[in-house]
This record gives sequence, C-alpha cells and structure tokens, in this order.
Amino acid sequence: MTDDELAHYIKLFHRNVLGAALCCVKNTSDAEDITQEVFLKLYTYNGRFESDEHIKAWLLRCAINMSKNLLRSHWYRFSQPLEAAGEKVHYDVGERDGLLRLMSKITKKNRIALYMYYYEGYSTSEIAKITGTNENAVAARLNRGRQQLRKLLTDERNGSDNELQRFY
Repeated sequence: MTDDELAHYIKLFHRNVLGAALCCVKNTSDAEDITQEVFLKLYTYNGRFESDEHIKAWLLRCAINMSKNLLRSHWYRFSQPLEAAGEKVHYDVGERDGLLRLMSKITKKNRIALYMYYYEGYSTSEIAKITGTNENAVAARLNRGRQQLRKLLTDERNGSDNELQRFY
C-alpha cells in the first residue's frame, strides 16, 4: 500500500475506526492509540480487498479485536485509570455525548452491536460476519442493548442514579 492510499483510507475511515475503538475501551486516549495501530496494520497488510466497504469492515474488525486485546492485557487489568488520579477522561463527540455516555454503561457485546448497527449502518447479517457470530446472536444483542438503553434513559429522566442491572 502506498502512502497516498493510506492517507485516503485514513481520511475515509478514521472516525469509524475511532468510534468503534471508543465504543469498546471507553477511553479516548486508548481509542486513539488503537486507531493508529489499526491503520499501521492496514499499511503493512499484504492481502487484497474487494472494495472500500470490505476495507471498512476489516478496519472495524481490527479495531474491535485490538480493543479486546487491550482490555484482556495484564497491564490494563491491573493499572489504575486516570480518573483515580483526579483527572477525568472525556469523550469528544459533540451532540451525541449524552447517548454515547449512556451507551458506555451497557454491556460490551450489546454496545458493539448497537454501535455497528446505528452508527455504522451495518445490517445484522453484516455485523454477524464481522464479529464472527450468528445473526440470531446479533439480533438478541441489539434487543438487549435497546432494553438497557431504554432503562437508562428512563432512570435518567426520573432522576435516578441507579446503575444498570444486567439483562439476560
């Protein structure tokens, strides 16, 4: 891949990859690091892609996998977040801040499914292919995620600060 091609794909898909990473790790700095690693992986990748949509799906899958790897890492599990030091990590997302803040409180699998469905515009079958699950699992995650968001919105509207209980 040439530098110009990489610059083109960064311009096209940077926000998508950053959004997917942010959805998983819920930390702007980590999401930016993951985004850089994903595009570095694209730059060094020797395979072929069928279309821009195929590249986008590949980039999102890489972002999700790298996010999972970070969350499973020894360093991440045993380090203290910046919030513990008194400095708040913030989301720089503009008008969607309220909804993304609420989405950060729902379970990870449901959050990923909702993000890919509503923010990236993928169908349930496309999400199933990208995440390596079946369509029924994606539909169930979307349904559970909507229920979780509905409860959070209701609690927020009623002034309740109760945290979300897990839906099964």
